[in-house]
Amino acid sequence: MSTDAELRKGSAETLVLALLEERDRHGYELAKLIERRSDGALAFHVASLYPTLYRLERRGLIHGRWVERAGARRRRFYRLTPDGRRTLEAQRRSWKVFFTALNRVAKFRHA
Repeated sequence: MSTDAELRKGSAETLVLALLEERDRHGYELAKLIERRSDGALAFHVASLYPTLYRLERRGLIHGRWVERAGARRRRFYRLTPDGRRTLEAQRRSWKVFFTALNRVAKFRHA
């Protein structure tokens, strides 16, 4: 697995939890929002994002519900649970420590 693929996989859970912190969303919306907010640097094919959603739901970090609307196909919307919120905060702290350490070593400059 390439480094880019490993980074994407490792960050997918955090990205999903962070976007669900804002409001309930469905899988397609999550994938498109990640791509748009990252200016295309991060792109998840919708089909590859669903295993992450199922895993997060099994762990009790998100909760999914089916929504049917007239004239539209049925979609599964996900929301963040209290456990998901706590996990997101822990992941944010962990990423912050990681990026701070990486910056100390590699001396990245902000764009």
